[in-house]
Amino acid sequence: MKWQGGRKSGHIEDRRGMTGGQKLTLGGVGSIVVVVIALLFGGDPEQLLNQLQQNTTPEISERAYESTEEEDKLIEFADVVLTSTEDVWNNIFKQQGKTYPETSLAIYNGSTETAGCGVGKASYGPFYCPSDQKIYLDLSFNKDLSQKYGAKGEFALAYVIAHEVGHHVQNVLGVLRKTDASRMHLSEKESNKISVMTELQADFYAGVWAHHLKNYSTIELTYQDIVDGMNAAAAVGDDRLQEEALGHANPESFTHGTSKQRMDWFKKGYDTGDISEGDTFSASDLK
Repeated sequence: MKWQGGRKSGHIEDRRGMTGGQKLTLGGVGSIVVVVIALLFGGDPEQLLNQLQQNTTPEISERAYESTEEEDKLIEFADVVLTSTEDVWNNIFKQQGKTYPETSLAIYNGSTETAGCGVGKASYGPFYCPSDQKIYLDLSFNKDLSQKYGAKGEFALAYVIAHEVGHHVQNVLGVLRKTDASRMHLSEKESNKISVMTELQADFYAGVWAHHLKNYSTIELTYQDIVDGMNAAAAVGDDRLQEEALGHANPESFTHGTSKQRMDWFKKGYDTGDISEGDTFSASDLK
């Protein structure tokens, strides 16, 4: 993957050295509707939502932070990748007579406060917060990708960022608002199906981004990069994560899709480059 020297928009918030905490309040702030979209997970998403929906107020502390050369390179990489998503989606939206509101990427370590999605923690993995339209990433996740999930190559992290940007696109198009509203009235099994469809569409959008890099960005990909992206998608499939953690998989509890489904939808986005082909909600095999 050739990305060095690529354009950087600077839409990176460096929050390292700042920690986000929370404390209970006597009079609650009301229920917070949170959509936390992460790539990883072995835990129960409903449990995560319940944790984030507690009546809390933020406590922000700041401490001296000394960056490493590796982290500096990762931030530069993330900036170039995020900028390339801006170039791609600005052009796609423009072709449809629309304006693409760009997102930003908050880099943090440990934990950080969000505007509407509670306190983000490294253990949650990368996630997108619809309330503030920002992506959150702890750089330690890059090591998890290769060491814990076996997703090798620089493009694996690029895929992660593009997937979260895919959720931003869904938010801009009103998809997240509709799915969040519909899931509130469904059984856990049916709600999980909607979650899977939502995640697979974000994988598809990541593929669309990869398809259009040659048209709108200076980033150059190789065949191996696309393979790395598909492997990264497969690495966080529900079936694989559950089998590794529990020894078996329970399809009714899937929230992100199987390894094959994640690979297939990423590849479909890459092959077609056409966002109209990414209607996972109408796909017969997902219903």
